[in-house]
Amino acid sequence: MTTSTPTRPEDLDPMTPAVGTRRKLPRYGGVGLYVAGLVVAGLLTLLSGFSWGLFAVYGVVLGCLVTYVGSRVVEGSRKATDRLVTSLVTSAFAIAMVPLVSLIYTVVSKGITRLDGTFFSNSMVGVVGEGGGAYHAIMGTLIITALASLISVPVGLLAAIYLVEYGRGKLKKALTFFVDVMTGIPSIVAGLFAYALFAIFFGPGVRFGLGGAVALSVLMIPVVVRSAEEVLKLVPNELREASYALGVPKWRTITKVVLPTAIAGLGTGVTLSIARVIGETAPLLVIVGITAATNFDPFDGRMATLPVYAYYQLTQPGVPPQFGIDRAWTAALVLIIIVMALNVVARLISRFFAPKTGR
Repeated sequence: MTTSTPTRPEDLDPMTPAVGTRRKLPRYGGVGLYVAGLVVAGLLTLLSGFSWGLFAVYGVVLGCLVTYVGSRVVEGSRKATDRLVTSLVTSAFAIAMVPLVSLIYTVVSKGITRLDGTFFSNSMVGVVGEGGGAYHAIMGTLIITALASLISVPVGLLAAIYLVEYGRGKLKKALTFFVDVMTGIPSIVAGLFAYALFAIFFGPGVRFGLGGAVALSVLMIPVVVRSAEEVLKLVPNELREASYALGVPKWRTITKVVLPTAIAGLGTGVTLSIARVIGETAPLLVIVGITAATNFDPFDGRMATLPVYAYYQLTQPGVPPQFGIDRAWTAALVLIIIVMALNVVARLISRFFAPKTGR
């Protein structure tokens, strides 16, 4: 009777040392190898005429290659493969972050010039060159976005409740299909729809804030529906069944059990949908227009909004043009700050209003 000898790792791969004698790179050895590859990539790029794009390509290829070869010699093929995949994933993340970091740096460095009290307290009435602010545009953005939220949130939440709790058959499939289609429509189409709708009643050339709110709601409703639908699906069916077992009707189960359980996710989804539409320019350019004065009435006359304000300050900056360009960059910075604040609010809602679970 013959006995088989267990296969050892070093018999399979001569580059893999025995378990008892396996070596490891130092704690930051993998990082050091990758940096060495970046140094080589920098030297090659200098020899062929330096460019950031070429350096990124050479850096990723040589960094991953040096990391893999160095780890394979010291640690073996399995650990080397792990380090190679880690290097590729990290490189992809770093490359994806470059445009975001560059965007934030550019907007902050150029927008900080006019980020002062005058910008937040003055309008553009009588201003051609230096001075002026975006008070009228900030207030217009807040008013129109608030109206859009008043239209979109109830409709979106009720539609999501229907799809999850009541919807069945072909009608549910049709509604889901149309929500998916509306999610992908271009924003200019929403603006043209609102303009065509109100032109029927008020004639061509109509411009007012309510039209902008309707246009934004067309973009916002499908986002609210989709996010709320996914959140409501996460509510355990056991909670519904326990409520039904006690004789509670369905509508009361939804209002007293389902919605309170999902309130954190619903609040997060609504907040993110507001952040999604607050920076839209094309629909507001079509139906709201622009004005240099402050208008608090969304039912009468043109209103200024931050995206359209930034667009006009950049395309029609006045004389000399630098003052208008500075105002455009500052308006973009304020928009980014508002969107970041909304994202922080969404995180806080998700954290503090989530259902408490016992340990």
